[in-house]
Amino acid sequence: MQPSDKANNKLNVDDIEIHSKQTVFKGFFEMVKYRFKHRLFEGGWSHVIEREMFVRSEAAAMLPYDPIRDQVVLIEQIRVGALEHANPWQIEIVAGIVDKDESVEELVRRESEEEAGVTVDKLAYITSYYPSSGGCNEKIALFVGKVDASLADGVHGLESEGEDIRVSVVSREQAYQLVESGVIENGASIMALQWLQLNYNRLQQEWQQ
Repeated sequence: MQPSDKANNKLNVDDIEIHSKQTVFKGFFEMVKYRFKHRLFEGGWSHVIEREMFVRSEAAAMLPYDPIRDQVVLIEQIRVGALEHANPWQIEIVAGIVDKDESVEELVRRESEEEAGVTVDKLAYITSYYPSSGGCNEKIALFVGKVDASLADGVHGLESEGEDIRVSVVSREQAYQLVESGVIENGASIMALQWLQLNYNRLQQEWQQ
């Protein structure tokens, strides 16, 4: 869907007036409060709007895939956002927050070794997206990476960051069934596994050479 052309008014970042930006909390994460106005699709300006925004650095996630064995590497760890839900231990793909002067490609390669104990041979870019732009500025770059799944096993993670990450290897079909059955609830993991289900034939042809 294209932006509305009503009144020939295509809006962008130049159609916003930021009146103030205040940090209201800073701990492990940060929250800021914006006061801003924006142009309206039908002309004129909005009233001053107040919104709190959860501040996150740029992030990336990657689905480790073995095209020869047609297997994926998944990880499982406790997540504070699901702490009081049915299953706080979430099945996911590897992911992390970009360090200073680090590219998203470098990040997913590093996280693959730290979280799953596997080295990435090749990368395929899927997309970049905002998981919750209504209240958070985080943007996630999503990849699939070629790995040797036979090397994935055990428990990994950085003790200094309180990580306790269990690794498992399943077939691509089994992983997709975890999406369809609702066992996998993480957005990046769902998107990556759905993309793989549509594109695995091409990856197998390209990556088995």
